[in-house]
Amino acid sequence: MAKVIGFAENVPYTARQAVRIIVTNQKEEIVIVFAQNGNYYKLPGGCIEGDEDHRVAVEREATRATSCTVTMEGECMASTEEWRDGLHQTSYCYRGRLMKDNGIPESKEDRLIDGLMHKWIALDDALTKMKASHPTSLLGRYIKERDLYFLETFARARDSL
Repeated sequence: MAKVIGFAENVPYTARQAVRIIVTNQKEEIVIVFAQNGNYYKLPGGCIEGDEDHRVAVEREATRATSCTVTMEGECMASTEEWRDGLHQTSYCYRGRLMKDNGIPESKEDRLIDGLMHKWIALDDALTKMKASHPTSLLGRYIKERDLYFLETFARARDSL
């Protein structure tokens, strides 16, 4: 069952599906993206295009966000259903492994506008940073709630092994 974020109002919504990925490297660190201009952390991911396969979408979006080559592992580990600003978004989160770190992502306009930077850190540090962040926008608050839920789900699964 998906975690619901926000609530449906009696307004038209645009439906969208998205993917997120929690990528680990050989040191068992995960990659997170910091949106400096919004003061929040997020997981790599983005929109699923049409009826695109989730694996294709998540690997593409992770590369766009981090410039890393990653591979998705296993099935969807958690999902959210978000209602915000005329958008009804379902996000699916997967686990993944780093195959190759290709360096700094290309300087795309949206990365520059949002001040996006990625870094590899321990899972517990990522959880601490996400919890302590204070997003400056409504979008940032939704992203924080969604991705914190995904990270906490990932951490619980790891701790139960």
